[in-house]
Amino acid sequence: MNKLAVEIGETFLGGSGQNLKNTEGVGVFVSNFFAGAISVAGIILLFLLVGGGIAIIAGAGKNDPQTVQKGKLAATSALIGFVVVFSAYWIVKLVESITGLDLIGGIN
Repeated sequence: MNKLAVEIGETFLGGSGQNLKNTEGVGVFVSNFFAGAISVAGIILLFLLVGGGIAIIAGAGKNDPQTVQKGKLAATSALIGFVVVFSAYWIVKLVESITGLDLIGGIN
C-alpha cells in the first residue's frame, strides 16, 4: 500500500514544499488573479471581436444598418476594454519599476 503514496512536497507549489496555508497570502492571490484576468480579458476580446464581426457581416448582407451598428459597438467596446486592462497592467509595472516594489511579482 505504501507504493501508492507519492511525495509531492518538492514539486507542488514550485518546489517550495509549503502547505497552501503557509503561502504569502494576499500578495500571491492578487498576482495570480492579475495573471488570470489578463488571460480572460484576451479570450473575451477574441470572442467579442469575432461576434461583432459576424454581426457586421450579417447586417451588411441583410441591409440592416441597426445590426451593423451593434456589431461595430461590440467590437469597439471589446477593444476599449482590453486597452483599459492592458494599460492598467503596464501602469502597475511602471509603478513597480519606479518604486522598486514587487506588486504583481507572479507575472513576468
